[in-house]
Amino acid sequence: MVYKYMTGFGNHFESESIKGALPVGQNTPKKAPHGLYTEQLSGTAFTVPRAGNARSWLYRIRPSVIHKPFVKYHEKQEEEDMKMHVTPAQLRWAPFEPKVDEKEKGKSGRVDFVDGMRKLCESGHPELREGLAIYIYNFNQGMSEGKRSFFSSDGDFLIVPQEGGLLIQTEFGNMEVRPLEIAVIQCGMKFTVNKIDGESNLEYFRGYILEVYSGHFSLPDLGPIGANGLANPRDFLVPVARYEKIDTGVEYQIINKMQGQYFKATQAHSPYDVVAWHGNYVPYKYDLTKFCVVNSVSYDHLDPSIFTVLTCKSTRPGTAVADFVIFPPRFAVQQNTFRPPYFHRNVMTEFIGLISGHYEAKKEGFMPGGASLHSMAIPHGPDTATVKRESCRVDEPERVAEGTMSFMFESMFQMKVADWALNKDGKVDENYYKAWEDMPVTFTESE
Repeated sequence: MVYKYMTGFGNHFESESIKGALPVGQNTPKKAPHGLYTEQLSGTAFTVPRAGNARSWLYRIRPSVIHKPFVKYHEKQEEEDMKMHVTPAQLRWAPFEPKVDEKEKGKSGRVDFVDGMRKLCESGHPELREGLAIYIYNFNQGMSEGKRSFFSSDGDFLIVPQEGGLLIQTEFGNMEVRPLEIAVIQCGMKFTVNKIDGESNLEYFRGYILEVYSGHFSLPDLGPIGANGLANPRDFLVPVARYEKIDTGVEYQIINKMQGQYFKATQAHSPYDVVAWHGNYVPYKYDLTKFCVVNSVSYDHLDPSIFTVLTCKSTRPGTAVADFVIFPPRFAVQQNTFRPPYFHRNVMTEFIGLISGHYEAKKEGFMPGGASLHSMAIPHGPDTATVKRESCRVDEPERVAEGTMSFMFESMFQMKVADWALNKDGKVDENYYKAWEDMPVTFTESE
């Protein structure tokens, strides 16, 4: 099925799946059209300045308050109560594999998006609305098969598919999100993740998730770049209203994440019964291949901030709770320049994932579906093979990262790493340090 979308970033949108379902001239009429209930979903406090205020009005068949009491979701809780570790080590992981424990789950290895999420690292406290978390997901079953819906009270989800496309059903409508695309589901929005028809032959669907506890994502300021470039607002897509009327013989399970803990409730109707809506607090998707790259065309390797797609700004000017940065195919023409990422120690923490292809700063060992983590002030950079190759490269224009897409979650916060991710089961590369071990000494005192 081909879904329709509206375009733009931060716009005020409106959509109705039945003509006349949106009230005209007011938000809360005594009786909404078509006998619908009015409900507001706020993404910011009411008193936030107008330029930053985010909210949407939903007109639905039943208000979402109709559900049984929430109880602890113990099936998920054990995983999330894991011990977190502090380590200065440079970390690299092979492609992540699903945690399969058939005896524990009793589902013959069947796992959906929610149960397939595993927290890899975290910083901050969701109860204080400060910080972020990074997850890996692996699943082989759509959430609709179990009539399940999920929402986070802690923050916004930025989802990066790596293997297999996703059909994401939301209260605002549906989105197809394939590898080389991303989706953002903001705090409080219910969603269900399923497989896209025709891709059920994959054993597992895999990807990465960045959750920010502080604020919301925005487009980075362009400054001297001017009015255009990087991720253009017109390329962001927002779903159109699409309601689901299921209210007989159904038990929907609503799963909520709050302060890092998981809860569940049941209800006898679909949570996706929104017939019409309007507002600027919406889910959205973006095609990474549409990113307009800015780069040096004379000399030197510029800072990776020029590749920022989205940023979640902190309260400290010039720093971010998280930046989402990509390294797409592009031309490079710098003269007398070591072109790959240089050796550096950063005041930001860098988590890098690989969606496809071969990462430009590592000759081997970094594979699609894997990741690396370089913490604050810890040295890192290209491996020995890359240094040897690029130091002798002839100066001429070249196509960089062809057939490749890597990304970085960069944060001003220091990360703690989950216990499972530091064990062999977490696919950690215990020989990562050897990437630099045989770096040659080329120093000479002669002129």
